[in-house]
Amino acid sequence: MPYYWVKEEVHKCEEPSIKGDVSEYKLRHLSLEELILICKDIDNFILDDLIKDFENCDICLGLEKNREIAAYTCIGLNSFVFNHKKIEIKENEAYLFNMWTFHNFRGRNLAPFLRYKSYEMLNGMGRDTKYSITEYFNKSSIKFKKKLNSEHQRLYIYFELFGRIKKHYLIRTYN
Repeated sequence: MPYYWVKEEVHKCEEPSIKGDVSEYKLRHLSLEELILICKDIDNFILDDLIKDFENCDICLGLEKNREIAAYTCIGLNSFVFNHKKIEIKENEAYLFNMWTFHNFRGRNLAPFLRYKSYEMLNGMGRDTKYSITEYFNKSSIKFKKKLNSEHQRLYIYFELFGRIKKHYLIRTYN
């Protein structure tokens, strides 16, 4: 699996506009129980993966409209393990992952909007450096992150053979 290590909001960006009335959306923290109820109807939903991801996040932010969750993202404030590789997170850093917009709300620019709101919250906490991982072939994630002045830092490829050999190889470093 090839993937990018991404530095988000390299340069300050403007708040993304969304399609529709922004005042109809409410930003709030989500619990694991809420996520399980919301996500159970998603195709290819794997409960164990959701629970593991939630346990590894320190903050789960959701965007709600009319009592329905439209999108959510997870934020890690501590070091974590990604595919058997430990990633260190400093006191001024954060790791953003699992950005998801539910099907009924797609096409409204909610992913960049929610990510921007995450940046505001993290900046207020003194977390001025934000990172994420984007799979090489996930073009929608690459596109929404570019809207927010994010830049690829490194390109890696991860190999796992027979469940025993697990390696990350650096392919390219960007400016």
